[in-house]
Amino acid sequence: MIKREKSIELLNKAVAGEMSAVHQYMYFHFRLDDMGYEFLANQFKRTAIAEMMHVEKLAERILFLKGEVELRANAPVEKIHDVKEMLKKAEEMEAQTIHEYNTWARECAEHLDSASKQVFEDLIIEEENHQDNFDTEIDNMNNFGDNYLALQSIERSKNVGSGGEKAQ
Repeated sequence: MIKREKSIELLNKAVAGEMSAVHQYMYFHFRLDDMGYEFLANQFKRTAIAEMMHVEKLAERILFLKGEVELRANAPVEKIHDVKEMLKKAEEMEAQTIHEYNTWARECAEHLDSASKQVFEDLIIEEENHQDNFDTEIDNMNNFGDNYLALQSIERSKNVGSGGEKAQ
């Protein structure tokens, strides 16, 4: 018999982590957009939206198990202003999430809840893609240095100058 309580507990832990990621990534999005780094800003925004979809998947499973969804973040937003540090923080968050989801998938299996195990395993694949994207951006910064960020800022300026977007 499924031990619903344990699965609900683990799924709610995941909800809290995903909510924290949404908050952190949206902060990075706002900060980077303000700095003129549109490409990275949009990457964080897209990742935050993907994390919101993860919350939805987790919540659906919790509700199926007749549990209560706890919508609270488990960590405060870190006010990081350095772009490379933002990327490192994001990569670390994804690595931690992957580790936790692997552990929790195993625990769900031990409690005879294969469906919750599958939810965690499916999310691991998506989190690995996020981690890979952040790793790629870290590599780009290491390989191209400040030129990488300068090119993003110049591209945005060209768009604003040509009427492609509104200056604020």
